[in-house]
Amino acid sequence: MSTPQPQKVGIVGAGWVGLVTGACLAELGHDVVIRDVDETRVAALSSGEIPIYEPGLEACVRAVGSNLRFTGDLAELVEEPRVLLVCVGTPAMYSGDADMTAVHQVVAELAAAGVPEGTVIAMKSTVPVGTGSAIRKELDERGLKHVGYASNPEFLAEGTALKDFKNPDRVVVGGDDDEAIDRVVALYDGLGAPLVRTDVASAEMIKLASNAFLATRISFVNEIANVCDATGADVTEVARGMGLDKRLGPHFLKAGIGFGGSCFPKDVSALKQLAGNSGYHFQLLNAVIEVNELQKRRVIGKLTKHLGSLRGKVVTLLGLTFKPDTDDMREASSLVLASRLIAEGADVRGWDPVAVEQARALLPGVDLFEDAVAALEGVDAAVIVTEWSHIGDIPFAEVQKTMRTPLIVDGRNLLDPAELRGLGFTYEGIGRPSA
Repeated sequence: MSTPQPQKVGIVGAGWVGLVTGACLAELGHDVVIRDVDETRVAALSSGEIPIYEPGLEACVRAVGSNLRFTGDLAELVEEPRVLLVCVGTPAMYSGDADMTAVHQVVAELAAAGVPEGTVIAMKSTVPVGTGSAIRKELDERGLKHVGYASNPEFLAEGTALKDFKNPDRVVVGGDDDEAIDRVVALYDGLGAPLVRTDVASAEMIKLASNAFLATRISFVNEIANVCDATGADVTEVARGMGLDKRLGPHFLKAGIGFGGSCFPKDVSALKQLAGNSGYHFQLLNAVIEVNELQKRRVIGKLTKHLGSLRGKVVTLLGLTFKPDTDDMREASSLVLASRLIAEGADVRGWDPVAVEQARALLPGVDLFEDAVAALEGVDAAVIVTEWSHIGDIPFAEVQKTMRTPLIVDGRNLLDPAELRGLGFTYEGIGRPSA
């Protein structure tokens, strides 16, 4: 991997995207300053504390040394020309639209701070199509015609973010100012990635369309799993056969209890809402969202199939985060399952290797454990919610003897059904034949 020509980079927002992007750009040799409005967060980061769980991130931040700095003062980002990457949150509102408050606040603050000529603002936050043209107009009206603008969406996955940054499938940069585009493209010169150089609106749509299509694949294979449940087919074999087709590929064809996290639910909803606001009814995405919501609730049916009424039953949720190798619980399946189980009268326990502290505020009424074996003692059922590799280390032969009813509902098809049944468990997967 070659080294790009170092540039001065400013990042607005020290969240997950901002931290990963800043650390990786600093590792490439760029001079990076990350600014955040949360002074406590800035102080923690400046002292070496990383407030999120992302494999390899803490070591990367330590390794880059003075190439990466943190500040709460916007003036440090605009004291000289930089490429300014906007990495603030755009959460979904109740309407389904993206909340653009933080993005517009950044533009207003930059205008007030007096951004020098030679500065390029690049949007990494996931925004609706049309945002770029609106921001360009706002920049011009605020006296920042001399500032370049580009769209530079991120394609990082939690748990593998550093690997994704360093080995990207593509780098997307959209704009109508060649000089601004060149500056942003040059940040990634050392990665040797395919470049999609396009207009701003298309760059914005690439991000939304990519996540929506991946979510569609997940909901599709979950629908196939539900048909497999009804017909006796095994969805793991079906997905394997499908994935060998070069036109399809194996990615995102793993059946389970639905997707969650900070990206897929929000971006699918945002694209659906964007289409609706434009006068188009995106029927397919309505189905994707509905399937994803219903999929989580199918677990309740699998439990009642074996336990009858869940009132008074004790059920352990194994894994609380929306996916492994992250402490992120946004839109996690565990939130829905815990609520439904409590509503059914069950006593609910929860275990996760990294997110127990985060779960305390999000899962009231759930008894939380840091030890999986202890969490399973005396329970009527275990539900695998997150496919943590740690679950494979649980001594199920011993656990089977301590459970009141040795029932496992494998919501991620993580374990070997034959092996567990051989140990005396009743095993229910997603789209896998019952014994």
